[in-house]
Amino acid sequence: MKRLITLSILTIAALALSACESRTDRTDGGGVLLSVSDFDGLPLRVGVNASGAILQVGELVIENVAKNPTGIISDLMNVELRAFEVSFTRADAGGRVPRPYTNGLFGVVPVNGTFTVENLDVMGAEQFINIPLSDLQFQNGGFDKETGSSIIRLNIHMRFFGRTLSGDAVESAPATFTVEFVP
Repeated sequence: MKRLITLSILTIAALALSACESRTDRTDGGGVLLSVSDFDGLPLRVGVNASGAILQVGELVIENVAKNPTGIISDLMNVELRAFEVSFTRADAGGRVPRPYTNGLFGVVPVNGTFTVENLDVMGAEQFINIPLSDLQFQNGGFDKETGSSIIRLNIHMRFFGRTLSGDAVESAPATFTVEFVP
């Protein structure tokens, strides 16, 4: 009798475990990759003395690519965008860079599809009123105090962050472009 009860309990437990489906059991088909697939309206040169200066990208396309294109695709592989981060490195002889710029971004990038963002701010007013870009303002002399140049060339690196509907964190590789800043 004890054996029958133990066997019954084990059978019920096994059935209960196999019937349970956790978020990780609902596979997202091997994962996805976020990629910035297109930029339009990139500024090549920006004046820092304009009132309320910000830097925008006219149009940016984010793509969601399945890691295993021949595998099972499901809506659980769609990515909910959450935020983006912009960091800076110098493309000239200088070493000083603006603080990173982060902001929220909302939208859904369908698996094997795209999401287009219009007029995305990639630098805010804070980056323009602090060093090194503030050096280029007329009231501060109009030149980079570190290099003596009237042009600051910055590499701008953008990364996007999101989460698949199945709960996996996803981030893009940095997309990079270079902009010259002048007085």
